[in-house]
Amino acid sequence: SSVGSSHCLKSLGSYWSSRMRITKLEVLALRGPKVARPHWTAHFVVPAGNELLVKMHTNTGITGFGLATSYTPLDPLIKPWKNGFADLIVGQNPLAPEKLYQKLFGLTTSKTASEKGWSREAMIRCSAAVDLACWDIMGKAANLPLYQMFGGYTDELPVYATCGYYRDGKDKEELRDELQMMKDQGHKSFKVKSGGLPLKEDIERLEFIRSVLGDDKDLMVDINRAWDLRTAMEGVRLLEPLKPRWLEEPVQWQDDRRGIKLLSQKTNIPISGGESEITSYGCRAMIEEQAIQILQFDCTMYGGFTEGKKLAALCEMNHVQVAPHHDCFIHAQLVASTPAGLILEAFTDPERDPMQAELFEDPPEIKDGKMKLPDKPGLGLTLSEAAVEKFGERIL
Repeated sequence: SSVGSSHCLKSLGSYWSSRMRITKLEVLALRGPKVARPHWTAHFVVPAGNELLVKMHTNTGITGFGLATSYTPLDPLIKPWKNGFADLIVGQNPLAPEKLYQKLFGLTTSKTASEKGWSREAMIRCSAAVDLACWDIMGKAANLPLYQMFGGYTDELPVYATCGYYRDGKDKEELRDELQMMKDQGHKSFKVKSGGLPLKEDIERLEFIRSVLGDDKDLMVDINRAWDLRTAMEGVRLLEPLKPRWLEEPVQWQDDRRGIKLLSQKTNIPISGGESEITSYGCRAMIEEQAIQILQFDCTMYGGFTEGKKLAALCEMNHVQVAPHHDCFIHAQLVASTPAGLILEAFTDPERDPMQAELFEDPPEIKDGKMKLPDKPGLGLTLSEAAVEKFGERIL
């Protein structure tokens, strides 16, 4: 009977909630191919995929995975897995992700980590990947998609395409072709890179981009923290006629929270940021500074869903919207759970990000600028073994 089966599920759930254990971890470094003409932001190259994959096995047969993203070489993230980091995780309960996250994040101020040569950045990134794997298992154990476990606010989200990278020798025709490819994919919202040229040239480039996209499409502009405050003040004045939906990370890193606050007081263009923070506390400071209208934390770079849920709630309470950086298929689960959720970032040029194109079997379809959430439990994603084989170097 249904009553009997629900009783059976309940007792099974309560049985495993205290007894489930992590039995084994598999770790792979995933790297996209070297691109002959790299994709540049204003001042740094973006690799064509650079992630650490953690596959988590349990004594119940339920498995999960998480990813850690890095724009810099993966070697510091790999090192801990070769000298004892996994031993701190095996035997732990994946259904207590908060407890495990606090333990691993605590290694950022730990004699053990220092003795073993584990960098602070590695602990931040690796703890995020482990946390995501725990939550994937949590959803599968409950037989629910994570967006429903987190609150289930919506089951469909808008998506934007990131494009407009600088490349050596890239002329207007190549830029037009790139934008047209994204339009042909059905996108309605486009984020482009800026800040890499003198301001006058960059504004002319953005005017060209706006003319190719048309006035009916959303245009977001990402400076990647390239402008000083004076340039940013002039930049927002010149940008306003182009009606950008937001201006992202407009001010140089050293005093960006204060700089963004001062800038936001001079413009009606919404300001976004947060991807370059390394903790949720840094994001909290941006919100408290009243510097941003849109927060772009990245659960694969710091905090996982354990901290991401807290940031989403903080955003909602402070009238800030959530538009995470990168990894749309993972972040969808968090963004769909909250009224603060705004939009997802997608990289649909397979040359720029072959991982998004190939890493998952049957990922959610991005159609007409929207993504429907998968109804499968956990992250709702299945890794493509062919892609893992193609991009992966086994670490553990």
